[in-house]
Amino acid sequence: MMATVILGFAAAGLVVPFTSGAAARAYGDRQTLAAALAADLLEHIIATPYGQVVGAWNGYSEPPGQLVMDFDTGRRYSDPAYAPFSRGATAAYVYVAQQDSAAAPNFIRVTVTIRHNDKPMASMTRLISK
Repeated sequence: MMATVILGFAAAGLVVPFTSGAAARAYGDRQTLAAALAADLLEHIIATPYGQVVGAWNGYSEPPGQLVMDFDTGRRYSDPAYAPFSRGATAAYVYVAQQDSAAAPNFIRVTVTIRHNDKPMASMTRLISK
């Protein structure tokens, strides 16, 4: 009886590192996917003409399971791995320290945020110039 208890503890000690490793790998995979989704949306925003960025992208949001894969056709990601992800973007005109605030701003700050099961997973910010 005592041998069975000791064997159970020993087996648990061997299994724990493997389950911890699997959880860490799954989290890493989600972070990698989130970064790719953020970069994809950010690149699409950057390709938008400067004068249309704020109007088109400020407040943009894609709910979980509705992420757009191809903005030209509207095709969405269909793989179940994308279902828990949502993404959004903000865009705002900004002044830099050297710029005269009486003139029109020369930059737009764009931030793309990716969430997984409503928890922040990745965020990218970029300045776009005229």
